[in-house]
Amino acid sequence: MPAIDKPLPPAADKTPRATVMLADYRYDDLLWENDKTAHRIYGRALEAYEPPSGSGIDSWGKNVAWPFMDRQLRSGDQHGYHGEGLDFYNVGTGRGAGGLGIWFDNKLWTSRNYRSYRILKNGPDVADFQVDYAPWPIDVERKVWETRRFTLPLGTHFTRLVSTISSDKPGELLVGIGIGKRTAGDGGELTVDRARGLLSWWGPQSADHGRMAIALRVDPAMIAEIRQDADNNLVLLKVTPGKPFVYYSGSAWNLGNGGFRTREAWDRYATTAKLDFALPR
Repeated sequence: MPAIDKPLPPAADKTPRATVMLADYRYDDLLWENDKTAHRIYGRALEAYEPPSGSGIDSWGKNVAWPFMDRQLRSGDQHGYHGEGLDFYNVGTGRGAGGLGIWFDNKLWTSRNYRSYRILKNGPDVADFQVDYAPWPIDVERKVWETRRFTLPLGTHFTRLVSTISSDKPGELLVGIGIGKRTAGDGGELTVDRARGLLSWWGPQSADHGRMAIALRVDPAMIAEIRQDADNNLVLLKVTPGKPFVYYSGSAWNLGNGGFRTREAWDRYATTAKLDFALPR
């Protein structure tokens, strides 16, 4: 493990918990985590402080079963290791761990940071919330906007995402869901299994931090193509405007919870996890 630099204040309760919260002290980051994994997305306030910012999904490593993100972020050094986890995954303007955009004219057109949010359930067994993204242009052809629901129960590395993308014009969309290429340094190994709707990335080794592992699972019947752009590995899905669709974003730290010390172990978990793509009737 990395050397501990200034331990965090101890957790008031060390019971495993799924939780979601607004970090209004840090430009409206939305944080969610469970006993296995931890994530955040960025609010609009960050666009002015840290331009251009972006609507990708951040992933943190954690090696405790209780919540730590709020205390880690309040430390002022979320990138350091203080004994419970750390953030060394650099989203930038890429898609990070499962952000999306619209693929048009050989380019991914993406939204800015989320506009509004609603927490549906803050634990203890599940973190469940919804965000809205303001309309954004797809070249000069059309505008789209999105509502996305994030659900992370205890006991899994996968967040379930339900996206509804609306448009000012009719016609099918190609939605590109991505894994950032250089989020933890150069390199990393990508596994693609189109038949199972899987993209799995085993990040490069850092002497200071270890590795991050990311996986996407989508409904194979929706896949149009698997490709890449300069910043992301992408799976392109055929989507009807106004019709919700389900996908999953998973992550793990090779020094953290889950015990994924090899690429093969992570790929095996990401491939065999039982995930439900059906929407409630």
